[in-house]
Amino acid sequence: MDTAVLIVGAGPTGLALGVDLARRGVDALVVERAEKLFPGSRGKGLQPRTMEVFDDLGVLDAVREAGGTYPVGMIWQDGRRMGEHRMFDPAEATEDSPYNEGCMLPQWRTQEILHTRLRELGGRVEFGREVVSLEQDEDGVTVGFRAGGPLRARYVVAADGGRSAVRRALGIGMTGETVDPQPTLVADVRITGLDRDNWHIFPPSESHGFLAVCPLAGTEDFQVMAQFPEDAEVDLSPEGIRKTVAARSHLAPEDVTEVRWASDFRPRAALADAFRSGRVFLAGDAAHIHSPAGGQGLNTSVQDAYNLGWKLGAVVAGSADAGLLDTYEEERRPIAAQMLAVSTGVHRGEVRRGEATRQLGLGYRDSSLTEETRPAPGPLRAGDRAPDGMLDGVRLFDSFRGPHWTLVAVGVEAPEVPESVQVVSGAEQPSYGTGLFLVRPDGYVGWAGEAAGELPAYLARLGV
Repeated sequence: MDTAVLIVGAGPTGLALGVDLARRGVDALVVERAEKLFPGSRGKGLQPRTMEVFDDLGVLDAVREAGGTYPVGMIWQDGRRMGEHRMFDPAEATEDSPYNEGCMLPQWRTQEILHTRLRELGGRVEFGREVVSLEQDEDGVTVGFRAGGPLRARYVVAADGGRSAVRRALGIGMTGETVDPQPTLVADVRITGLDRDNWHIFPPSESHGFLAVCPLAGTEDFQVMAQFPEDAEVDLSPEGIRKTVAARSHLAPEDVTEVRWASDFRPRAALADAFRSGRVFLAGDAAHIHSPAGGQGLNTSVQDAYNLGWKLGAVVAGSADAGLLDTYEEERRPIAAQMLAVSTGVHRGEVRRGEATRQLGLGYRDSSLTEETRPAPGPLRAGDRAPDGMLDGVRLFDSFRGPHWTLVAVGVEAPEVPESVQVVSGAEQPSYGTGLFLVRPDGYVGWAGEAAGELPAYLARLGV
């Protein structure tokens, strides 16, 4: 084998998975078709749950330093400010959800931060590696490239986007719908004449669609989004973008001083018919395609990687049976379907950007990995996200940080567990109630009980 895990695609999904595997000591290689990291702002919203993932992966400080909060929307008409528009339901940090507000960070910057972390951990990305063939057998997968020799790996993860070459090679289809047939321009530009305190919104008129101009936190750029008629050809040239901005706002063409990146898309929602074929897994946009409304695509994708990383790590290390990998699709495909419904609902004005989009309420109560043994569970059940908080002077997220399992004992005595399991205990924790809570490496409660009971058998089943 050239590598234990080959990750195809150096977007947020592939890089996050690379970081997670690298910190576990797994030999993994990320390959990317392009010659460099993606240059655009596209997925610019980081939801609270993803911020918690980034805390665990060791990039939270860099993300918070580079990013910022979302500005309040400002409605314009005929060159006049008409009033504010609150695009997001307010949310404040709490002890159990310390990053509840989320963060704005251009996708290119998120990728830079993850790439830097990957290299710190000894991982690497090979650029200019376009997949052209894939063959798998009982022992591994052989991947061929347009340039450079083939690579052989025990497992392959397709994180190569909505037009995934790996997914097509596997013959896995996608089922979905066009959320909006009207094409939308998205571009990163430099603009004069607009403040950076607001997300500037220019409503549609009889002659043109809407225009939104959002200052990108941590940069001097603005992200421009503009909708066009269904049969329109979107002009992505700098002059075309200047004309669009001038036609829909009080700005002059020359106020757009620079166009740094531009693209167009038709909002679509689609879900892969399967997230796995043999030794190959689909993650991120290769598995699910979202409307950008509500900021769910990148976040759901990073959490795919976070779910798969610890499972691949355990199987590659030989501590867990390969059957553990079956739970990736079992757990993530229903979540992806749920978040596709949310993002589509936000796009159509049916869902607010609030509790549903923060992703803190997602969990795996119905997973085959989840065991709730208490006859009367308290506020926290097996399968739920493990909240933050203090327990006997110890911050729980500090205890969870790292690639290990954690046993939280509240109001009961902690039993003996393998050395690989970190233990934190105390008399009282309001978010947890009373009992034993075994927290998985991805921050969800896998097992809960009043006493040790079947805990040793559960740990043995998972190879812990």
